[in-house]
Amino acid sequence: MNNVSIKLLLWLVLTFLVGRNVALAIDEDPLMVVHPKPTDELLANPGMGWETFHEFTSKTDPSLPSWIPSTVHYVRWGWIELEPQPGQLNTNLIDSALKAAHDAGQKLAFRVKTCSPNSDMPNTPAKTVRFHPLWLKQAGGRELLVDYDGSAPNIPIPDFDDPDTLKLHLDFIRRLGEHYDGHPDLDHVDLGSLGWWGEWHLSRSKLGKMPSQENCQKIVDAYLAAFKKTPLIMLLNGKELTTYATQHGAGWRIDSLGDLGTFSTNENHMLNRYPQWFAQTKVQDVWKTAPIAFEPPATVAEFVEKKWPLRWIFNYGLALHGSYFNGKSSPLPQDANLQRELTRFLCRLGYRIVLDEVSHPAEAKAGIRLVITSKWQNVGSAPCYQPYRVAYRLSNNHGFEKILVTSTTVNHWLPGTIDLFTEEFFKMPQDLPPGPVNQTSDSLALPATIQAGEYALSVGVVGVSNQMPIVKLAINGRANDGWYPLSKIRIVTSSLPEAATASRLPSATPNE
Repeated sequence: MNNVSIKLLLWLVLTFLVGRNVALAIDEDPLMVVHPKPTDELLANPGMGWETFHEFTSKTDPSLPSWIPSTVHYVRWGWIELEPQPGQLNTNLIDSALKAAHDAGQKLAFRVKTCSPNSDMPNTPAKTVRFHPLWLKQAGGRELLVDYDGSAPNIPIPDFDDPDTLKLHLDFIRRLGEHYDGHPDLDHVDLGSLGWWGEWHLSRSKLGKMPSQENCQKIVDAYLAAFKKTPLIMLLNGKELTTYATQHGAGWRIDSLGDLGTFSTNENHMLNRYPQWFAQTKVQDVWKTAPIAFEPPATVAEFVEKKWPLRWIFNYGLALHGSYFNGKSSPLPQDANLQRELTRFLCRLGYRIVLDEVSHPAEAKAGIRLVITSKWQNVGSAPCYQPYRVAYRLSNNHGFEKILVTSTTVNHWLPGTIDLFTEEFFKMPQDLPPGPVNQTSDSLALPATIQAGEYALSVGVVGVSNQMPIVKLAINGRANDGWYPLSKIRIVTSSLPEAATASRLPSATPNE
């Protein structure tokens, strides 16, 4: 063998060994493993939690204690308010409410009502009991006069079995959706319109009758067609109509959470009504894909006044996988046990995402993929219904920032569950267990142009269409910009030839 052959052989062996050593160095880099510390703090997150009622948090709601965060402002409007003239939506009213909610750090939720037995509408004269437009009969519609609780038949309500009246209202719902479906400051729409307060019943009225099932379903269909982006929620005692609405994507809500005899022993919601409605509507699994909302029978103060079992009531609500609680913006009594139990309830109401562990290489090379594995749990009572995305941020002291958005979304992370309406459940609903651990592995492309040096690695859950952190995690350490610093990572410049570097990249789909 001549000298040239020997030199060539030695070069090939050396190249193989160097390449092998580089590969081993990459594969055997030490891992950084981080275990964030969980927090018991009440978290103000979108699409869940305490709702203010006709009052805006930090603005006009003197009944909202400073320790209760609220991201949803709930209001009920009469058809007369929203369409004071035929074919003309009162966009000034709705837009003003959306802006006020936004300025208060909230989103808006609303329900339309077309009749009520009392004058509970804040934007009309005190004696008003008309909740449908004054122009209805002039436009060819029809109204009925009905009674309530023994009163004379002098309460006007729309006759939705009249084709012209129904047509006018269906057109109103269509235009409402055209203007506001998907509005960034609209949290959800409470699917109402029919019955007292838009609650799908005309109880305590001898003359009042709900429209035919066919016409009721036309109104449900109108809401389903009008609001494709904004979530819909419908009252549970709509029965077959609630089943229909939830089968087409709506969530549900219930009045009188906590009722153990507000109205009468026979109407006890917690022991009698709810189990019956669940059996009738078959909505047990709706919470997995659409939100659930509650409101108390009168006020939360009634729980204390009547010495009802707070832990029992609130555990019951969590077991139903609620996301919202409308506190009706009524004063809360100064009661230490109520504050303790209400805090415990609100701490788990809706989604509550804990990051248990993050691991990543202590060192990574520019231009190759950085693999980060993580473990997450939802320890709340419901999923997050929006596909918010997990993201990581690299930053340094020189103003550099690179956000790496993963394909991992949080809306599939479910909470724990317990069996409902068993003998043991009615004795004391158990605490919901935490949801299963969700382990993720994200392969993120590091820019080839990133400079060598030490970088801070932070995590956040960002919006559907932007890179701004939107969800507060149930861990300590949140920075003012919404990111959670985790660890440090050293970026080094790759010494491999371009072709060799490309061959080292995993075949996973690149991040956005």
